[in-house]
Amino acid sequence: MRRALLTLLLAAALTGCSLLGQDRPCTAADADSQVSAVWRPADFGGGDAARIRLCVDGTCEERTSGSPDDPFALLSVQLPDDIGASIVPVRLTVTSAKSGDTVVEDGTRARLTEQHPNGTSCLPTTWTATFRAHPDKGLTSPKGMKLQE
Repeated sequence: MRRALLTLLLAAALTGCSLLGQDRPCTAADADSQVSAVWRPADFGGGDAARIRLCVDGTCEERTSGSPDDPFALLSVQLPDDIGASIVPVRLTVTSAKSGDTVVEDGTRARLTEQHPNGTSCLPTTWTATFRAHPDKGLTSPKGMKLQE
C-alpha cells in the first residue's frame, strides 16, 4: 500500500501536477514566454501597406500589417522561459512599405506577468506582456480593443 502511494505521488510530481486540491488533470497546452503586439490591419492600410517591427530587449521580429479583412494581427518576440517577473524594454516601429517613412515609433518598458496555461500547478510557467500597436498612440493597452467595426 505504501509503495503504491509513493508511486502515485512520484507519477504526479513527474507530470508537473498535484493531485491534492486539483479538480482536473493538467492539459498539454504549450506556451512560450513572449511580448506581443496586436493590431487591426485596417488601421495601417492592411495587406502589405506597412511593416510592423517589434523589438524586446534587443531581439526583433517583423511582418506586414496583414489583410484588412482580418479582425486583428499579432506579432510576438519570444523570450527565455526562465526570464521571470522582469521588466524589459520594448520598441515598436511601423514603416510605410511604399515610401519607407516611419508611420509610428514608440517605446516603453513591459512588466512581464506569470502565466500558467495548463493550470497553476501544471507546467509550463511562462512570462508575457501584450500591447496594442495603435496607429496614433503607439504601444497602448489592448484592453477594450474593438476587433471589428
